[in-house]
This record gives sequence, C-alpha cells and structure tokens, in this order.
Amino acid sequence: MSDTSSTLLPAVDKTEPAPASPPTPPPFVPKPPLLAAIYALSSVVLGVTQGLGLNLITSNLTGLQASFGATYQEMGWVTAAYFATNMTGTILMYKIRTQFGLRRFAEIGLLVYVLIAIAHLLTHDLHSAILVRAVMGVAAAPLSTLAFFYMLEWLPPAKKMSIGICFGLLGSSMSLPLARMISPELLQLGDWQGLYLVEVGLALVCLGIVFTLPITHPPRMKMFDRDDIISFPLMAVGFACIAIFLSMGRSFWWLETPWLGMLLAIGIGSMVLLVLVELHRKNPMVDLRWLSTRDMLTFAGSLVAFRLLLSEQSVGVFGLFSVLNVQNDQLIPIFGLVGACTFGATAVLSTIIKPARAPAIHLFALLLIAIAAWLDSHSTALSRPEQFYVSQGLIGVASGVFLPPAMLNGIMKAISRGPQYILSFLTVFLTTQTFGGILGGAVFSSFVSVREQFHANILSQDISLLDPLVAQRVQLYGGVYSRVLTDPALRNAEGMALLGGTVTQQSYILAYNDLFIVIFVGTLFTIAALLIHMLVTALSRPAAAVASAAA
Repeated sequence: MSDTSSTLLPAVDKTEPAPASPPTPPPFVPKPPLLAAIYALSSVVLGVTQGLGLNLITSNLTGLQASFGATYQEMGWVTAAYFATNMTGTILMYKIRTQFGLRRFAEIGLLVYVLIAIAHLLTHDLHSAILVRAVMGVAAAPLSTLAFFYMLEWLPPAKKMSIGICFGLLGSSMSLPLARMISPELLQLGDWQGLYLVEVGLALVCLGIVFTLPITHPPRMKMFDRDDIISFPLMAVGFACIAIFLSMGRSFWWLETPWLGMLLAIGIGSMVLLVLVELHRKNPMVDLRWLSTRDMLTFAGSLVAFRLLLSEQSVGVFGLFSVLNVQNDQLIPIFGLVGACTFGATAVLSTIIKPARAPAIHLFALLLIAIAAWLDSHSTALSRPEQFYVSQGLIGVASGVFLPPAMLNGIMKAISRGPQYILSFLTVFLTTQTFGGILGGAVFSSFVSVREQFHANILSQDISLLDPLVAQRVQLYGGVYSRVLTDPALRNAEGMALLGGTVTQQSYILAYNDLFIVIFVGTLFTIAALLIHMLVTALSRPAAAVASAAA
C-alpha cells in the first residue's frame, strides 16, 4: 500500500532552497582627486562632530558649574545622561539604517541632530541640560556610521579595509585633543553658549554634507520583528542603569548611597532578562552564542583591557594637571602634540594594517602605554606639561594604532559568518568602548581617592607645631597675610590652612603616581597575556593543518 501511494502521489522535493545570494555591488568608479578629498574631509568632519558633542562638555564640567549654578556632583549627571542613551541609540540607529536605507536615515538623523544641538542654546538650567544631553546621546548615533561610510565611498575595494577603517575612525580619535585645544577660547568668547554654538555650526555643516554628497546605499535587510518590543526596553534600561551607576558612583561613593545599589540591581536584572529573551529568539538581535565563543571573548577582553589602560591619559594625566593647577590654555601645546601623534600613527598604520599583523600591532601599542605610565609615575609638584610631552605623545600613538586592527578583525569575523552578525559585533564593540571608558574612569578615580587618603594620613602624622621646621613653614605661609591680618593667631591659622592644602596636593600627586604604577603593572600583565595568546595560536596552526590534511 505504501509503495502504491508513493507512486501515485506527486514527488515532493525535500531539498532546502538555496539561500538568496546577496545583491552584487555596483562596479567601483574612481572619483576625481578633488572629489575624493572632499569625501575624506567630510568623513573627518562627521567623526569630529560626533566626538566634540561629548568631549566639549566633559572637558569643561568644572568651568560650566558656575554657568548652571551646580555642584560637581550635579554636573556629573550631564555626562551620565549622554552615556545612558548613546549605546542603545547607536544599536537602534543601525537597525533603522539597515532596514529603511542609508539616505533617509542620514537626512532624518542629521535633521534631528541639528534640532537637538539648537535646543542646547535654549537650556538655562541644569535639568533641561540633562534632558537635552540624554536626547543627544541618541541623536549623535548616526554620525559615527556616516563618517565610516563617507570614508569608504571614495576608496577602491582593496583599500576599504586598510585606509577606510583607519581613517574612518580618525575623526572620533581626534575629537578629544581638539576639544581640549579650542575650549579655552570658546569659554572666553561665550561661556557655555560658545561650546554649544560650535556644536550647532558643525551640525549644520554635517547636514549640508549629507544633502550635497551622495553615497552608495548598502543593501537593505529586515531588522525589526515583534520580539524587539521586549528586547529593546530591557537593553535600554540595563545599559542606562549600569552607565549611570559607573558615572555617578565615585561622586556619591559606591557604598554610601542606597539608590546606586538599586540602579545596579535593576541594570543587572534587565541584562539577565535580555540574555534569557535573546537565547530563545528565533532571530536574536544579538547572537550570544557566537559572542560567548573563545575568539569573541578574547576579542572583547582585549578591547576592555586597552580601554582601561588608556585611562592613563584621561584619568591619570588630566587629573594630575588639575591637582597641579594647570589651566586649560596651558595644555594647548600638549594636546596639539597628542593630536599630531594620533594622526601620524593612523597614517602609518593604514599602509601596514592586515589581520595577521593585528597581534604585533597591539603588542607595540601596549609597550608604548607601559613606557608612558612608567615615565609619568615620577611626577612631582614641580612637574609641568612640558615634562609630559614624550609620555603623552606615546599614548597618542598607541590610541591611534590599537583600535583599527581590532575593528578589522571583528568585522572580518562577523562578515565571514554572515551580515546578520554585524549587529552582534557592533554591540560588543560599543559595549567595550563605552563601558570600558566609564569603568576605567570609575575604578581609577576611586583608586586615586583611596590612595590620597592613605598618603594624607601618612604625611599629616609628621606635622606638629612642636617641630621647628613645621612652625617655621606655618609662619612663612602666614606671612602672606601680614598686611591684612594683624593678629598672630589668625595668621598662624591661615598658615596652617595653606600647609594643609600643600599636604593635600602632595597626597594627590603620590596617589596619581601610584595609579601610573598600577597601569604600568597592568600593562605588563596584558603584554604577557597577549604573548601567551600569540604562542598558543602559533602552536595550534600546525596541529589544525595536520588534522585537516588527515581528514
């Protein structure tokens, strides 16, 4: 019966249909040199605009306190609000761009960015500034993507993964030294509105770029489904809570503020729920199984470690300059040097970058960080920016050469598995860069605070007015007020206050030297881990070749 039925019924082809091949990209047409230069400059402008939107504010929080009538703790909410929305906003913008097209995404995204930048000029109190910065975290997300695409637009396919990746990241890398260089003049011209006017001007320039210069449209793909209604809120809440916890923990101190613990618990709980949802989705937004492989864990760990070590500059040296009472206008030459070193390192890297050379390039960058941290660990109260030219130049070179090879490796891994894995790679990249930077600032600044208390206790133990040298120093400090204070007791009190300030300054200098030593030792451990990884990889290749030959 079964044989008869099988002959009467029509045959059914049980073979799975072949997957649709991706559309063939249009042939590359070289652009004239002038037009190619315009596209490259546009990419840098877009990247700088995205970076300045953050760094102009974070570099001048102390100067903006008086404008908003806020304390240092309250000003911390301005940057925390930006980080709380930026990461989720970037992932959302990627999905929108992939599903609805790059042109529409760019035009609408830049219009929203311009409107938010103009809204900054209308903020006159801290609460509105915090709200606008939170929205800016999402509105600024398209700029980094557009900077990358504009750099790729004029390059032939053979150069997209070398010059394209290196210089596509150049604008964002240059934004920090550039923000520090132009901030003093902007604050003198228009206070906080001077900073916002630059953002508005650059946003309008970017809008003109998008409407004037066309770029090739990447293929569209369906990115949204109904499960995103669950995943996206969990991701937004988790990232926001953890970002706020790391940004504000040092200001309010970690174990003394109950709501910090509640934020951390909500953030971890949201991320756990997100993991459970994503593991059971048919088309997950983030492929956690791929991200949990050894290669991707190693990739993510290296990015986090490097981002932490780069805090040698953002937390260590910048914090030490504030303790030494070095003003922003005195730092313009050193930031110009850092920017020049970063640009030069990027230019050289673009000529030699290859996936196989990434470990050696990373080893070189780590060696530079170790040398810089060791040089900075000998700082004193007499140190000035000129003594940091060599170390910060090395940090500028290291920051310019580390990220492009890591990004190249990640993109190649994602593309080899399919276009749908690019979003997973983007999530890892953004998480390590954003949270790595916030984590480095939180951990190392807390370390400096603890070590300052330790050194202050040690130094203050030897201060006694019974000591002739201490008494002489108090009289010397109090003599500064001899023309306005005739009472010797009051002069001695002021002298003791000045001596206490000197002790505090010395304590902070010693604490920052301890931080540089910690970063130096941490860099050595990272170098050892990288060397072990390179050795294991080299030994595993012959075994893999023998196994494939035997098969």
